[in-house]
Amino acid sequence: MSAEQTTLLDAAGVRRALTRIAHEILERNKGVSDVVLIGIRSGGVFLANGIAHHIGIIEGEAVPLGAVDITLYRDDISGQLPHQPVGKTDIPFSLEGKKVILVDDVLFTGRTIRAAMDALMDYGRPQCIQLAVLIDRGHRELPIRADYVGRNVPTSLKENVQVIFDDNNQPSEVVLEK
Repeated sequence: MSAEQTTLLDAAGVRRALTRIAHEILERNKGVSDVVLIGIRSGGVFLANGIAHHIGIIEGEAVPLGAVDITLYRDDISGQLPHQPVGKTDIPFSLEGKKVILVDDVLFTGRTIRAAMDALMDYGRPQCIQLAVLIDRGHRELPIRADYVGRNVPTSLKENVQVIFDDNNQPSEVVLEK
């Protein structure tokens, strides 16, 4: 039995959502002064690159870009689970006093975001952390909400939302699997 898929966003829809998020980030932060983007590995990193690209076009100025791996900060890894591969955290700038825009592909329970915030605090004390997600599917287990959302998609717990990336790590589609 194969899963039924519904396309929520095509490549053009993803591009429009990322452009809108870039504009919202610039409006809320009054430009790019002290703003840094950090994507959560792996999908969030690709989306952070897209947002950074749009900010560069809009402002004519590059925004610092980093990546965080949350593997060791997850609360659902126990001694009984197989060893999870650890990715690379790459934050080539200080977080002290910065406005960190944390980027992820799908916001679900909030546990990934909590782990990412724990990881970021090991790298410094930002002025604030804001959250940008392409899809917010609901079902929060923690009191976490996104500041910037590409699209809200109410889902059941039996459904899955997947952001599909092409060979160049560009988001090509967002699908809902039933």
